[in-house]
Amino acid sequence: MRHKSVNSPLRKGWRSVLGWMAFAMMTGTAFAQGPIKITLDDAIRLALQHNHSLLAARTTIQQSQDQEITANLRPNPVLFTDWEYLPFLAPGSFNSTYLHDSTEADLGLSYLIERGKKRQHRLQAAKDQTAVTTSLVADNERTLTFQVAALFVNVQLAGSTLDLAQEDLQSYQRTVDISELRYNKGAISEDDYLKIDLQLLQFQNDVSQAQLAKVQALSDLRNLLGYESVPANYDVAGTFEYNKVQGNLEDLQLRALQQRPDLKAATQGVTAANSQYLLAKANGKQDVTVQANYSHVNSINTTTFYVSVPLPIFDRNQGEIARTRHAVTQSQELEKSANNQVMTDVRDAYENLQTSDKIVVLYRSGYLDRAKKDRDISEYAYQRGAVSLLDFLDAERSYRATQLAYRQALAAWLLAVEQLREAVGTRSLP
Repeated sequence: MRHKSVNSPLRKGWRSVLGWMAFAMMTGTAFAQGPIKITLDDAIRLALQHNHSLLAARTTIQQSQDQEITANLRPNPVLFTDWEYLPFLAPGSFNSTYLHDSTEADLGLSYLIERGKKRQHRLQAAKDQTAVTTSLVADNERTLTFQVAALFVNVQLAGSTLDLAQEDLQSYQRTVDISELRYNKGAISEDDYLKIDLQLLQFQNDVSQAQLAKVQALSDLRNLLGYESVPANYDVAGTFEYNKVQGNLEDLQLRALQQRPDLKAATQGVTAANSQYLLAKANGKQDVTVQANYSHVNSINTTTFYVSVPLPIFDRNQGEIARTRHAVTQSQELEKSANNQVMTDVRDAYENLQTSDKIVVLYRSGYLDRAKKDRDISEYAYQRGAVSLLDFLDAERSYRATQLAYRQALAAWLLAVEQLREAVGTRSLP
């Protein structure tokens, strides 16, 4: 009687649970405390470990390393044999005397000797291509890191917007409650009370829209992290605040020229193109084939040696040599283009950060406090009949718009920081 394997879905389920418990312990989060929360560093780490597009890209490095094995292989020797003049149509003659005296048997071995160090050039060209591939995969990691950071900021913005909407809803609900008491006492008209009560719908709608935006932002982020890397009810942790970035443009551009993997790939591309050119020249050298034969012909045993070399009259691989020479020029131009692109990316990101920085500083210089103070004064004055309902509602809308605009400006600033990190090629900024 056969027993089913113990490696059942139940055991896999337990392994999954144990895995999440270990993750929760590492992140300092217990299940009793609610959804698992991840920081930006956690999100980037999980994406680099689980993003399937990146994992697929990393296999190109292994494929390139496997091609190094192929490039380093020597030619196989060729073994051949034949037996001629066998009497298949005269079976009566099929005897040892006839086979010894009247047939011919050959046994030979040939080997191709590569000239011009072809194998060494093939191996070097393959290694140089592996270096380019490795840098390109590192550039994929840089791009993925920025995408994760951008979506993480979107989640933070959605969460901050939701907090603001819920805070405004609670605050306005108190206004509605107070207005209802004033209406019941005859302090305000029914029309004013209805206008205030109807305005509550907008606050409730803001909360619903903010909740949807956060759910969608978390879903988009989870797609980049890998669905198996975080549970469905996860959340993000981290400060959504302003922290000025130092550093000047020239230093950041210098660091980018040293660290950007796409520029490194372009530089390595020049080396790889030169390797292909040297390989093409080596392939223009004609190889030598040596061969040794043993023959048994009409009871005579003989040995024969051959040497063959193609005459390079027409084909000297001149077309491929010319093509790879132009490919070297192409790779050099691409390196210069990549260098210019790096300088441009850093400058654009730096100027974008400076502009976003100024906007955030403007909001923090007093406009947020003024909007809140204006709303509080209007609310206080309206409750005592000093201002009209329209003035109060206008102050309320102005406060909400200012707070929302500030959060959007702060998100734009955080995104500008991430763009600068991507442009420089490092997450360590001054």
